[in-house]
Amino acid sequence: MPNQPQALKRRTFIKGTSATLLFTTLPSYAFQFFADEQPKKVALIGTGWYGTGDLLRLIQIANIEVVSLCDVDKNQLNTAAQLVAERQKNGKKPQLYTDYRTMLQKHRLDIVLIGTPDHWHALTCIAAIKSGAHVYVQKPSSVDVMEGEAMVAAAKKYNKVVQVGTQRKSTPHLIEAKKQIVDKGLLGTIGHVDMCCYYHMRANGNPPEQKVPDFFDYEMWTGPAPMRPYDGLPHKRWWRTFREYGNGITGDMCVHMLDTVRWIPFAGCLAWDGPNVLVPKGEFMFRKVGNLIYPIRNLQCLNMMKSTVIGNIELGETLMIQNTHGHLKSMEKKVF
Repeated sequence: MPNQPQALKRRTFIKGTSATLLFTTLPSYAFQFFADEQPKKVALIGTGWYGTGDLLRLIQIANIEVVSLCDVDKNQLNTAAQLVAERQKNGKKPQLYTDYRTMLQKHRLDIVLIGTPDHWHALTCIAAIKSGAHVYVQKPSSVDVMEGEAMVAAAKKYNKVVQVGTQRKSTPHLIEAKKQIVDKGLLGTIGHVDMCCYYHMRANGNPPEQKVPDFFDYEMWTGPAPMRPYDGLPHKRWWRTFREYGNGITGDMCVHMLDTVRWIPFAGCLAWDGPNVLVPKGEFMFRKVGNLIYPIRNLQCLNMMKSTVIGNIELGETLMIQNTHGHLKSMEKKVF
């Protein structure tokens, strides 16, 4: 593989790590990366349900050895370690850490998976890159643009691949729609895109302050974010309610649709050539309803986030591309 010693091309690195991806989407040289007799050394930072799911999927499809896990919740960490020992070929239980910096110093890793909350993505990603590892980090890449740019700069400086876990580029019917409809110009001129998500989202409770349990390092979990009074395990899927840790539903679900709009309608449609700061029109909502309008060149993108009690599984994540020749409606399971 000329010009690709250890660094694979960005968009083809370990596509099978997400449980939503198909094994057959891996290109030949991605398989070559894992084809060595010696398994690749892998670690996971953040052993929650999604981070662990990514890791277990990678165990299924690639020649790896999970050598270490890191989490500030010792109960969660031990549960993940047991699952890994049961699933990986050598049956070994990985070494466990509560501080990712110590783990990165003690192990020479090929790949680091990051499944932390958003406010830890940039620091853990950059540290893993500097230690010599390629990185798969869950979406969104970062809390803000400056963090994301720092991650990209680190990947370039150390010649490492960083893949972000947005999902739609590996959805088969969306790939087909892009190739057979959009790329062939059948839509005409695209002028407006609607994005929406009708899934029921996170809890919005306001529990009382509590004592921090012995198995949980709340100081380390908070890390670079502002310290809030402890009111329950924040990493159990409801930390997105708080601005201190991320960008709410927009940072959770909108990133999938924004990434799809960048990719499907036309190359670089979000390559803003106007002012340096892009300010969305409308109210930024963390809870019930939110509409964000992004004016981009001659393309208007409207993102609608609606939370219901039950949700609408049939609609799910939907993308509507409006154009001069009609429209294309794309959903998670079909295009019409």
